[in-house]
Amino acid sequence: MAATAVARVQARTRQAPALWQMRWLPLLLMAVAAAEQQVPLVLWSSDRGLWGPAASTHEGHITSDMQLSTYLDPALELGPRNVLLFLQDKLSIEDFTAYGGVFGNKQDSAFSNLENALDLAPSSLVLPAVDWYAVSTLTTYLQEKLGASPLHVDLATLRELKLNASLPALLLIRLPYTSSSGLMAPREVLTGNDEVIGQVLSTLKSEDVPYTAALTAVRPSRVARDVAMVAGGLGRQLLQKQSVSAVVHPPVSYNDTAPRILFWAQNFSVAYKDHWEDLTSLTFGVQELNLTGSFWNDSFARLSLTYEQLFGTTVTFRFILANGFYPVSARHWFTMERLEIHSNGSVAYFNASQVTGPSVYSFHCEYVSSLSKNGNLLVPHLQPSLWQMTLQDFQVGSVGSRLERGRGREQRLDESQHLWVCAWAWERGMGM
Repeated sequence: MAATAVARVQARTRQAPALWQMRWLPLLLMAVAAAEQQVPLVLWSSDRGLWGPAASTHEGHITSDMQLSTYLDPALELGPRNVLLFLQDKLSIEDFTAYGGVFGNKQDSAFSNLENALDLAPSSLVLPAVDWYAVSTLTTYLQEKLGASPLHVDLATLRELKLNASLPALLLIRLPYTSSSGLMAPREVLTGNDEVIGQVLSTLKSEDVPYTAALTAVRPSRVARDVAMVAGGLGRQLLQKQSVSAVVHPPVSYNDTAPRILFWAQNFSVAYKDHWEDLTSLTFGVQELNLTGSFWNDSFARLSLTYEQLFGTTVTFRFILANGFYPVSARHWFTMERLEIHSNGSVAYFNASQVTGPSVYSFHCEYVSSLSKNGNLLVPHLQPSLWQMTLQDFQVGSVGSRLERGRGREQRLDESQHLWVCAWAWERGMGM
């Protein structure tokens, strides 16, 4: 058996070039702008031992075409001969957190079948960020490695197929994704896609067909840039470049031994009983800003802003953030759990759980507001509320240090250094 497997590996190695050696790949390098886009790639198989723990990529890492082939080759050469490629139109790693029920509400997950498949699979691997152009060559690469043309299938045609465990088959299942302009909300579409995945896997299970499956997308649903790659100009940036016409003021920075929380907005306005006050000039670039009550650790953060004589009294705004690791996206994420407004011994609460992002990045949105015309991301616990708030061009980030495994050894990633660099540049009007 072992000799047969080795012979098969050697034969397949001779037949297929490495992903980065294909003659048509350099043509893709002409699309330089696409290098800033990454999509997730989720792999799982009914066979054991295809990917070891060392294959897991560290947070913030972007998987290149060469690295992708090293992850794919063991599955294609030693794993099942039936390969499923679930190809979605758009998908980003943020979708798994936004719609995956990762904040404890599992019954609300849009990926229940995918999560179940990963839990039960003997082998699985999650690559949070893969170069867009590497994924764009995936179908052709799989075809050359397997020696089988891709077969576009749906549930009806899949049930009619007679798959053979010893004969290679490349099955391509296209999954849609719609933006907010579509007839269905993204969550509904993702849930529908997940049901398709579940039905396909159920069909294979009923026929006892071994398989390796991959889920990825043609392009990302969200495009942002990497803070760890600021110097190289690729990936995401923590603080995006401000427009030339905008007035740039430094962010609020809460520090203990290092910068821990950054908060910024082009405009920060609050209303009490429909009377609006602009707090922008009282908040950003103010040395004596009262941050009493602010706090940070690896799992919890609180940014507290206190203003004297606001609406005739002392008012404190508290941004409550939590940080945790979520296996479905293979990342640590922070979420702004709520906003609290303290005044005259009373507290007004706003749910803000849609304000979320990977811990090494920040959340950035055109509006975070309690007003429906601005998206209503701040939802008051009691309605109607006497308080209203609008943050325009809002950005917040909460980071820290923790141990991550990368390149076969423990590495300490100090995300606060990234925050400090961005804050330093911002305070000098450089705009990251």
